[in-house]
Amino acid sequence: MKYKWIVLSNTTIGTLMASLDTNIIIVALPVIASELHTSLLTTLWTALGYWLVTASVLLNFGRLADIFGRVRLYNLGFAIFTVGSALSSISQTGEQLVMFRIIQAFGAAFLFSNSAAILTDVFPENERGKALGLNQVAIVLGSVLGLVFGGFLTSYLGWRSVFWINIPIGIIGTVWSYTKLKELGTIRKGDKIDWLGNVTFAAGLFILLAGITFTSSGIISSNSIQFYLAIVGGISLLVLFVFIEKYISKDYPMFHFSLFKVRAFVGGNIATLLNSIARGDFTLIMAFYLQGPSMKLSPLEAGIYLIPVSGALAICGPISGWLSDRYGSRVISTIGLILSAIGFLMLMKLEATASFIDLLSPLFLIGAGMGVFASPNRASIMNSVKSFSRGVAAGTSTTLILIGRTLSLGIAFLIMAGIMPIQQIKTIILGDTAATLATTTTTAATSATTQLIIGKFLISMHMIFLISAIFMLVAILPVMIKNKIVISN
Repeated sequence: MKYKWIVLSNTTIGTLMASLDTNIIIVALPVIASELHTSLLTTLWTALGYWLVTASVLLNFGRLADIFGRVRLYNLGFAIFTVGSALSSISQTGEQLVMFRIIQAFGAAFLFSNSAAILTDVFPENERGKALGLNQVAIVLGSVLGLVFGGFLTSYLGWRSVFWINIPIGIIGTVWSYTKLKELGTIRKGDKIDWLGNVTFAAGLFILLAGITFTSSGIISSNSIQFYLAIVGGISLLVLFVFIEKYISKDYPMFHFSLFKVRAFVGGNIATLLNSIARGDFTLIMAFYLQGPSMKLSPLEAGIYLIPVSGALAICGPISGWLSDRYGSRVISTIGLILSAIGFLMLMKLEATASFIDLLSPLFLIGAGMGVFASPNRASIMNSVKSFSRGVAAGTSTTLILIGRTLSLGIAFLIMAGIMPIQQIKTIILGDTAATLATTTTTAATSATTQLIIGKFLISMHMIFLISAIFMLVAILPVMIKNKIVISN
């Protein structure tokens, strides 16, 4: 009884810390760009490199955990993440920061891919919804809280402090997990490692996501040879991966395609992907809005405005997990998707300025919907597979969250690029909006130009939120078709 709560505490801290760093740096990007004199490409890679690398290797690490032990690789991830955080805090150039963030990403991938599997091994089936719900909420909550902590730390202690917070927590968590966690899962020591499949999948996914993201953000042109090479090359490698798994490495595959025969696994993961596409760009767009030329909030103030999302997540996630253990996941997951969709539709009425009270209801609904959906959906996925596949199952689910987040960002940038000139988008990302306007317009025209930019940004933001609501509602379909029958141990 005591041990399972030790596991829950440690894994929740680990996933929260890793998730926190997906967004904690966003509000600090303008300061980093100014102090380290980074280009737009380097600035974006500071955030995107972490997402892309984590998404690309997470499933691979889940499979390795099924072979070598989940606790062992989870411990390794805690240590790597802590070292990467320490190195990031002493970076002297933008390129160094990107490299050290990638080290962080490898550690985060080990934490993400193993935490849910470790929890599933230790908690009985009738309590997994509650436990996995807390763990899943930590992933989503961390990405939102990152903006709050990032804003506070950057405003008062400088951008390097966003990495300092990980060092003591990481050291304690590493020692704690090494001394207290025990391997209870089924380890398939006789399995060979599918190196060819691992490399092909990671490279294909990374190249594809990088091509989509850099094209949508204007770094490379959609008509350039780099774009076509990235898209064709990434898809080709993923197709090759399927061939390798079915015919070359069929006796020891990285991914068991038999999992796609389990309706609960497939339906839950499709819903996860759609949900992540819907909400993945939310915090970034809201950060642009709150700190942009209309609202003009500080990083700290912007983080405070987003507290309703975090609060609703923290409240609703554990409750929905407990309810799903008693009443099943499908209806509860559907309610969560509907709540978030309503919140996004309400945000379509946002004007150039909004008070905290104006944003309270829609942000609370979005956060509540995320928490209500995440817990039961995650539990249904993990309950649908056998013990020896839980590392891959957990890795698949979290990989789809990160893929969805990257695709969501790509969709948002494409919409913005279709409405606003790319130079205005770059100005918003890198900050210093007022200075840029002053150098590109006369004094008399500055106000009118500012209003034009605000108007275009509001149009693009409203369209982004409409698409988010649509994705939330579409995600109801795979949730409703999931099979009630699950496979236990």
